[in-house]
Amino acid sequence: MVHSGTVCLLRSTAPIALAVLAALTWLQPLRVQAQQSPLPENRDAADPLDPTDPNNIRPATSDTSLLSIAGGQRLMSEANTAVSSQNYALAAQKFQESRQVFNQLSNFYQQLATAFSGIDNRLSDTNRTKALETAQMRDDATYLLALVHRAQNKPELAVPLLIQIIRSQQPTRDLGKKAYQQLLELGFVDVPYPRPARDAQPSSSTK
Repeated sequence: MVHSGTVCLLRSTAPIALAVLAALTWLQPLRVQAQQSPLPENRDAADPLDPTDPNNIRPATSDTSLLSIAGGQRLMSEANTAVSSQNYALAAQKFQESRQVFNQLSNFYQQLATAFSGIDNRLSDTNRTKALETAQMRDDATYLLALVHRAQNKPELAVPLLIQIIRSQQPTRDLGKKAYQQLLELGFVDVPYPRPARDAQPSSSTK
């Protein structure tokens, strides 16, 4: 497991490369529980597309392979290779493409789950589970993309991604905590979370 404190700010890129690679190793076995739902909501296709917004649904292009979990994982692998060579521009591109693929998959699986609800609950539950799993993969890719933006000295791109993760994952889950820690290190927030026990518990004595 990588600790976010191992990611050094701005001046040295090599430690950030190690942090991103370590994060990839930590995130690989991570699975979301079925009762939790970090699912994106559908957006009107006529709305302007923000490339930093994982809620955007875009058709997969030929350079992102098939719209599949394997396709998204291939992009993650390519991003990992780019990080190893400190090619952060390419790594950012590949992580962005992978999170778009996983987000599309999550939306489509959720739509199938809704369509089969009350008709075939087994199919509905199966697709909802896939929606949750791919939403988790999307958030994993988003976190790694935020780390790459830190390596590029672009905190203005990292901060919105980290906040999206916290909204999706909830602040109490591991990835949500790690995203908040990144915000703390960037100086965007100044109160640690989880707070020390002495600060979190109200005083029981009054005078």
